Amino acid sequence: MLTMDVVKLHIPVMCKEIKEYLNLRAGNIAVDATLGTGGHSLGMLEAIAPGGRLIGIDRDQESLEIAKERLLTVNNNYDIIYGNFSEIDTLLVNLGVEQVDGILFDLGVSSYQLSDPTRGFSFRNDGPLDMRLDRNSYISAYDLINNLNEEEISNLLWAFGQERWHNRIARLLVSERKKHAISTTAELSDIVLRAVPYKYRYYRIHPATRTFQAVRIAVNRELEVLDTALSKAVGLLRKGGRICVISFHSLEDRIVKHNFRRLTSNGLIDIITDKPLQPNETEVQDNPASRSAKLRVAQRCTNETI
Repeated sequence: MLTMDVVKLHIPVMCKEIKEYLNLRAGNIAVDATLGTGGHSLGMLEAIAPGGRLIGIDRDQESLEIAKERLLTVNNNYDIIYGNFSEIDTLLVNLGVEQVDGILFDLGVSSYQLSDPTRGFSFRNDGPLDMRLDRNSYISAYDLINNLNEEEISNLLWAFGQERWHNRIARLLVSERKKHAISTTAELSDIVLRAVPYKYRYYRIHPATRTFQAVRIAVNRELEVLDTALSKAVGLLRKGGRICVISFHSLEDRIVKHNFRRLTSNGLIDIITDKPLQPNETEVQDNPASRSAKLRVAQRCTNETI
């Protein structure tokens, strides 16, 4: 596990906007469905004091332990739950909670996870080919990379990473693993570099970025669980309660947009942000990892009749 000094380097994205748009008040019940190391939850816990209750959910047990320690610096009015946000309804019922005033989803991988080589999320730090957000999950990146056939890998890279050179990468990967299993992030990154045309190897964005994104999404079933979780989350909101979702790539944002539109047509929510909000220039300069973030906000209808 990384030290707390390293954790402090993780900067939660769009904190000011989350505080404004969640619109939490003293005594509210709020849910951070992607607790991580507690960056956003610190502000949420302050906003609902006194008398409020924060519920934090995450499937990364290491992050949960760090979040517990950090949140105690504010108060102890919180419940920390190990679980998948796709089960948000069941997790809250188990706590005796039927309705809440605000829910936050901050999608993607934290800098804490990216900085730990043993997690295998980053092509910048050599480590085991893992990429599991939940270390108790059975399927890792190693399993997918070494067991899917060429067509399946190619389809995965295109569907979840929109990787232009998906066919070339899949072909070389399958060829290389005939020599030995692909077991580290450095090996996978090297294969991608060799597979893409030479002139594309030295762009500003590393050529392995989309491949690593695609494999991570597949390992953790991120798009599938997001689709499920959003509908359940809206059903837990009180009238006037708000849901904020921060996404980091177009696939996630598209799911959020389509779900919000569907729920609006069903008369369940009003969309607060017609277009997604993005970090301002100052935040992007201070925290380059925020550059691709998009925030969408919706509110449970106050005049609901169903």
